[in-house]
Amino acid sequence: MNSRSLLHSSVSRRLLRPVADLIDQRIERQVRSAVRRSAAPATADTARLVRDVEALRHRQLTVELLLGPGGRGISRMVGEASLEHLYAEVAALSGDRDAAERNVAAAFRLLVALESLGVGRIAGGTMNICGKLGTIPLLDPPNDEILEIGTLYGMFSAGLVRMMERDGRNPNLTIVDPFAGVQLQPGTGQRPDPTGAPVDEHAVRTNLALAGPAGAAARIRQGFSEDPETRAAVSDRDYGVIVVDGDHSAEGVAKDLEWAEEIAAPGAIVVLDDYDDPSWPGIKDALDDRLKGSTRFTFLGKAARSAYLRAT
Repeated sequence: MNSRSLLHSSVSRRLLRPVADLIDQRIERQVRSAVRRSAAPATADTARLVRDVEALRHRQLTVELLLGPGGRGISRMVGEASLEHLYAEVAALSGDRDAAERNVAAAFRLLVALESLGVGRIAGGTMNICGKLGTIPLLDPPNDEILEIGTLYGMFSAGLVRMMERDGRNPNLTIVDPFAGVQLQPGTGQRPDPTGAPVDEHAVRTNLALAGPAGAAARIRQGFSEDPETRAAVSDRDYGVIVVDGDHSAEGVAKDLEWAEEIAAPGAIVVLDDYDDPSWPGIKDALDDRLKGSTRFTFLGKAARSAYLRAT
């Protein structure tokens, strides 16, 4: 019998079966052991991944509570592209990239702090607010007299006072606002603020106190900026900074710019908020019309939908 016949005979198969079974068992044990060795790290990695995801979810929830839209109606989250664009705009206005980054970062921290501690909110998008707070001190206003036309809760003014003080200035603040209980804009309905807080002078005073002595000493005039009595009450000085953020209609902005020309100190910085915002086309129209004629204002540029002017 040749070897091939021997291997395939019934006797040979009976004799070799225990050996084959033993080999199969050893192979099976090796396979199970290998699976266990490979599965153990995977299980540990999966557990770590689950823990990491859960921790990230907790952190995200915490960040959302601090910076999300809840309680203020708008998110304070920052995107890399938007931030880089703002840095470039502020640097173009000020001529100093390092200072632009420093001031925008400081303005963002201040924004979060004020809205965390204050009553109400600061009106506007995050980049818009940080742009204004960061840019104004860098444009070197000729004096420290500040006029804000339209303040909502006074929180932006509190931030501007603090940013000016960071630059070594001694700000003296005047605010004009009707304090109607809600935010007023022609063409829009009157509705409660997303924060639930009333728009009144008490809220403004509370927020200004967060800025320290300069905020607490602010002069507040209740009334509309086009009222002769209101204008007369606060036109007793030349202002180094004028923030125009009141009536957003073309007619209202035109009147505020006309008044600003009368009370702006030589070299003053005038900030026109919501410029080139498609929601408020009248603002750009009013400024463009004014710059076409005889005016003291020179257009310096814009950043995050605010236009910056200098008075000659």
